[in-house]
Amino acid sequence: MDYIVVKGAKVHNLKNITVKIPKNKLTVITGLSGSGKSSLALDTIYIEGQRRYLESLSSYARQFIGNLKKPDVESIEGLSPSIAIDQKSVSHNPRSTVGTITEIYDLLRVLYAKIGEPHCYKCGRKLEKMSIDEIVKDVYKNFDGKRIYVESPIAIEKKGTFKDVFEKLLEKGYVRVEVDNKIYRIEEVPELNKNIRHNIFLVVDRLKLKADKDTKYRVFDSIELALKEGNGVIYIKNMDDNTTKIYSEKMMCPTCGISMPEITPKLFSFNSPYGACQRCHGLGFTLEVDPEKVIDFDKPVFEAIQIGHKEDGWIPRKIKKILKIYGGSPKKPFRELSEDTQEAILYGTTFFDGLIPIVRQRYEYASSEEGRQWILNKFFIENTCHACNGKRLRKEALSVLIEKINITDFTELPISQEYEFIKSLKEKLPSKKMEIVKELIEELEKRLLFLNEVGLGYLTLSRNVKTLSGGEAQRIRLATQIGSGLTGVTYVLDEPTIGLHQSDNEKLIGTLKKLRDLGNTVIVVEHDEDVIKNADYLIDIGPKAGVNGGKVVFQGPISKIKNAKNSITAKYLTGKLKIEVPDKRRKGNGKELVLVGAKHNNLKNLTVTFPLGTFICITGVSGSGKSSLILDTLYPTLMNHLHNSKLQTGAYDYIEGLEYIDKVIAIDQSPIGRTPRSNPATYTKVFDEIRKLFSMTPLAKARGYNSGRFSFNVKGGRCEHCKGQGVIKVEMLFLPDVYVECEVCKGKRYNSETLEVTYKEKNISEILDMTVEEALEFFKNIPSIYSTLSVLNEVGLSYIKLGQPAPTLSGGEAQRVKLASELKKKATGKTIYILDEPTVGLHFDDVKKLIHVLNKLVDKGNTVIVIEHNLDVIKTADYIIDLGPTGGDDGGYIVAKGTPEQIAHSKKSLTGKYLKKILGG
Repeated sequence: MDYIVVKGAKVHNLKNITVKIPKNKLTVITGLSGSGKSSLALDTIYIEGQRRYLESLSSYARQFIGNLKKPDVESIEGLSPSIAIDQKSVSHNPRSTVGTITEIYDLLRVLYAKIGEPHCYKCGRKLEKMSIDEIVKDVYKNFDGKRIYVESPIAIEKKGTFKDVFEKLLEKGYVRVEVDNKIYRIEEVPELNKNIRHNIFLVVDRLKLKADKDTKYRVFDSIELALKEGNGVIYIKNMDDNTTKIYSEKMMCPTCGISMPEITPKLFSFNSPYGACQRCHGLGFTLEVDPEKVIDFDKPVFEAIQIGHKEDGWIPRKIKKILKIYGGSPKKPFRELSEDTQEAILYGTTFFDGLIPIVRQRYEYASSEEGRQWILNKFFIENTCHACNGKRLRKEALSVLIEKINITDFTELPISQEYEFIKSLKEKLPSKKMEIVKELIEELEKRLLFLNEVGLGYLTLSRNVKTLSGGEAQRIRLATQIGSGLTGVTYVLDEPTIGLHQSDNEKLIGTLKKLRDLGNTVIVVEHDEDVIKNADYLIDIGPKAGVNGGKVVFQGPISKIKNAKNSITAKYLTGKLKIEVPDKRRKGNGKELVLVGAKHNNLKNLTVTFPLGTFICITGVSGSGKSSLILDTLYPTLMNHLHNSKLQTGAYDYIEGLEYIDKVIAIDQSPIGRTPRSNPATYTKVFDEIRKLFSMTPLAKARGYNSGRFSFNVKGGRCEHCKGQGVIKVEMLFLPDVYVECEVCKGKRYNSETLEVTYKEKNISEILDMTVEEALEFFKNIPSIYSTLSVLNEVGLSYIKLGQPAPTLSGGEAQRVKLASELKKKATGKTIYILDEPTVGLHFDDVKKLIHVLNKLVDKGNTVIVIEHNLDVIKTADYIIDLGPTGGDDGGYIVAKGTPEQIAHSKKSLTGKYLKKILGG
C-alpha cells in the first residue's frame, strides 16, 4: 500500500473525516488554530501507531507500560510504527544537557578515554605512562654514549631533616644520594635545615651508556630497581650537561606526586561518583541559603526577617539579645548594622544558631516533600560550585586534554565550533591515534552536523535541557532521529519552525526532506509558508476553528491548492488574502527608554533605545541575544524598578526613561497553571462571574448555595473523590504521571446536587465544556461575562473550551489567554507589554487578528515589544531592533535598527534580506 488511509476520524472536533497520506513523502497538515490539525496528526495517527506498536509487545512487557486508549477512528490502514517529535516533553532534570540527550556526550567520553592526554592538574605537566622496555629504549635514544645517573625521587620540595630516610637507604646497601643538586655519600650528608624545602634523590647507578649486551642488562636492572624505590618514577640525569628526563610507569606527576586514576569513559561522566565533582556531585552548582531571601537588608531588623515573625517568638528574642551585646538599633535597616551584628544574626553565636543555619535545619528536617520544596524555593539559590567552577567533573578528568582542550571546555563551545574542531582532528591526529578513533570521529561529526543543519549551531552541548525553548528541544530530537538512521517510520512533527529565523528555515526543510529520503513518512503540522510550499502533499483542515472546523477542506499535491474554494489557507497562499503593511509607521510619543551597557551572555555592551508609544519588534537569528536583551535584562530591570521585585537581571550599566512608564507586563508562553485545576475561565476570572450568575438562579437561592458552591477548588459543591479536578493523578514512578478520568463524577468535577442547578438548561459542568465561541452566544446578554469572552475570541481563541485543563494548552494558547486577561484591564497608556514569539501555533488568519489586538494596545499609548521571527508581524512593526549577525559568540551586536523599510535596505541584516522580498524595493 502506497498510502496511510485514515477513515472516519472523530477525535475531538474532527467530523468523521477520511484522509489519504502518501507514504515516504513530506505531508503538511495546516489550517486555522483549533481547526483539528493536531487532533488528526497527533491524537489519531500518532496515538494509533503507538498503540499498535505496544500491542505487538509481549504481555509481560505491556504490564509495565499499560494500554493506550484507541482513538475514535473507524480504521487506519498502512500505518507503520510512529514517533512524535513535539515541543512539550522537555526534561527538567538538572543533569540533562544537550550533550546527554543527544548521546553525543557519551561518544565524547569514549573519545577522551581513548586518545586524551592526561596532565597534572597542579603544574600542567603532561603525564606519560611507559613500560620498563619503553623506558630503556627511550633512555638509549636520548642518552646513548653519555654518562648518566639513574635516580629515584625520595622527597620533592619537602621540609624535614630526613635522618631516618638516609638510615634506611644505608641499611638497603645504597651508597649515594643527591641532595639539593649536590651528590653525597649517604653517611656524609650534612644535617638538613628542617624548615627549608629539600629535593632528595637516591642515586641507584652511575654509568656510561653503551650498546653492548652487559650494559643493556645493567641499565634494565638499574631502571627496574629505581622505579621500585621511586614509586614508579625515575630521573635520568646527564652528568655532562646536567639535563634531566623524567620517566614514569604510572600516570603520576613526578613533581607534584599527583596520581591519575585509570582513564575510562566513566571518569568523564558527571552522573557517576567516579567522575563527578565530589562537592556538587556533578551538578555544577550547590544549593545555598541566600541571606537576602532570609532577611530584607533594606528594612528594620524585626520587619526584615522572613522566618519567626512573631514579636514574642524565640527568634526575635535571641536577635534582641544580639543587638544588646553587639550593638545596633532595631529601627535601623539591617544593612546599616555593623558587620559583626549582621554576621551574628545570619550565622549565629554561642547562644543562637543564626538565621541561615536555622533555614538549613528546617529544610533537612521538613516533614513533607512539599514543605522541603517550599523552603527550597523561598530561601535557597543555586551558586556555581567553587570546587569545579561549574564544570561538574573532578580535577583529574578536567586535566585530560585533546589538542589542549578538556571535555567540559569542549562542550561549552557552540556546536558550530565543536563540529569544526572534531573535523580538524582528522588532519591533526597522528595516524596511530586516528586508527583507534576513526569511527568515533565520523559519528561525532555526523551528529554535530545534523544539529547544525536544524539551526542549532549556536547552542552548546553543556546547555541544560530545562533552559531550552520548546522549538529548540523539538529540533534536537529531530536531529537525533536523523542520526539514528531509522527507516519505515511515521514521524509526526508539531510546528518544527518555532523559534527559527527565516534564514534557518531552508536548513530545516532540508532536514525534513533528509528524514523523508531515508525511507520515512513525515507528517508535519505547520503554518509556515516556506514549509507548506515545500510539501509533497498538503491537507488543509477547517474551514474554521473549534465546532466550525474538523473537516477536510483540501487534500492533494501543493500545486492544486489554488483550486480549493473554501480554504482560507489557499487564499493566503495565492495572495487573495494577506496581512497588509500599514500605511504609515508610528513615531511614538517622543519619549524614549534607553538601556545602556547591556552585556548579559553574548550581548556586546549594547546601548539600546526603545521609542515609547510604538510597536517594536526584536529580530535576529536564533541565539543572537534577543532573549538575553529583553527577557533576561530589560524585563527584570523594569520589574525591579517599577514593581519592587527582586529579580536577577543580566549585566548592564544603567537605564534612562523610567519616569515615562508605570508598569511592565510580560506575556510569555509558560503554562497558566500546571494542574487540571487551572483553565482559561479561572485564569481570566470570567468563572467568578459565571459562578455568581449560577448562585442567583432560583434553585441555588432556595438551597442557599453561594458562588463558592460552584467552585471546584473548595469543598461543598465539588466531587470529593477527585477533589474537583475531574481526573485522578496516577504516579508512574519512573515514567511521567498520567491523569485518568474520575470514575465517580465522570470528569464533571462536581457532585450530583450541584449539577442539578442549571442556567438556561445548562449546568456548571456543561458551561465549562463550552468553547469560547459557544459561550459568547450563550452569554450574549450578560455584559460582565460577554466582555471577557469577546476578548478571548479577539485573540483567536474562539475554539478552546472554558474549562480546558491548563496542561493541555500549547505555549502559544497559554500566551494568548494571558494576553486576553491583560486586554480586558483598563490601560494607563504608560505600560510596556513584552511578548516572546506570540505567533507560535498561529495560522495566517490568526496572526492577522493578533496584530490587530497588539495595535489596539499601542493605540492606547502603550508600548509593545515583541520578540518575533514571523515576517508578517515584523513588516507591520513601527520600529525594529535587529540583533546578530549570527548566533552564539558571533552574535550580540545591533546589526540594524529603524523602520522595516530601513532594515530592508541594510546590507548587514539577514532579517532585512527577507523583509526586502515582501516589502519590495
